[in-house]
Amino acid sequence: MQGSPYEKIGGEETIARLVDAFYPRVVEHEDLKPIFPQDIKPVRDKQFLFLTQFLGGPPLYSTMYGHPMLRARHMPHEITPKRAAAWLSCMREAMDEIGLAGEMRSFIEERLTMTAHHMVNRPDDETEKPV
Repeated sequence: MQGSPYEKIGGEETIARLVDAFYPRVVEHEDLKPIFPQDIKPVRDKQFLFLTQFLGGPPLYSTMYGHPMLRARHMPHEITPKRAAAWLSCMREAMDEIGLAGEMRSFIEERLTMTAHHMVNRPDDETEKPV
């Protein structure tokens, strides 16, 4: 873990601040509301565990839930390109809020962008596309 992105950004404290800044945006976002539960706390808690592990911290998510299997776990939810972009927008705003910047921010954004695009499992609704 030494020198991991997790450590470089400040570990548990920074991950908690990021997740706390992220989820209020998610639950208010028009495109994301329909796929998230009203009680966001369990999702928030899992995201904390996942991001900790994803960024090179302790394997908290795998210890509690097994392999992340992200795509399989997200398959029941309608994740469109528009929703992936909305999710990433909320995450970028959360990173802005907590002051996450520089090389580590770029690295994290790149990894999360790849992950968000990998989660897409349905096309955007044809009627929502601009003419």
